[in-house]
Amino acid sequence: MPPVLEVTNVSKSYRSGGRPLEVLKNVTFTLQEGDTCAIVGPSGSGKTTLLGLTAGLDAPTTGSVSLCGQDLGSASEDERARIRNLHVGFVFQSFRLIPTLTALENVRVPSDLRGDAGAAERAAELLTEVGLGERQHHYPSQLSGGEQQRVALARAFINRPKILFADEPTGNLDTETGEHIAELLFDLNRTAGTTLVLVTHDLELAARTGRVIRLRSGAVQEDSVGQPA
Repeated sequence: MPPVLEVTNVSKSYRSGGRPLEVLKNVTFTLQEGDTCAIVGPSGSGKTTLLGLTAGLDAPTTGSVSLCGQDLGSASEDERARIRNLHVGFVFQSFRLIPTLTALENVRVPSDLRGDAGAAERAAELLTEVGLGERQHHYPSQLSGGEQQRVALARAFINRPKILFADEPTGNLDTETGEHIAELLFDLNRTAGTTLVLVTHDLELAARTGRVIRLRSGAVQEDSVGQPA
């Protein structure tokens, strides 16, 4: 079985003031099904850039990214979008819920886009799993920040992704709510076997993953294997 994610010598440069600005430098790592990994480092170290490249939201300047056995570099933008919709879930710091849709409708969106039958039932089950079974008909404005993040988490799992990318998933939450979201992330990782990739400033959260990749100035400073939660 191929790795869920294979990153090989990935670098990323942008033009800044007429000069190339290297944001990532020769990053290499591989993740298997069910692995948990945290990407940490100071602001500006390239964490979010790396997340975007591994998820196929952007293309590296050099190097290659393979997602679920498919080379993203040789895929068109439409093909990358199809791969993401098939295999990838996202959780963002800013929740990104649609304000005019209920919690249930927000969770259903990725599944509806695929034309899947049973989307409403699956969405209701996921909302119950994240403790919002009684809130599924509420709109985002009627939910707390923690509740909105739980809706976003349920939405990320609606298509049963093989890999979940989470960018500062607890960054906008108080400590207690953030801990609850972390529990949900790892519970869903265990029960669904989903590979989990976290970008976080929270070193306690990072320490719960099986692997921590520390970036500094775009390069891997440390790549350590720990004990998964």
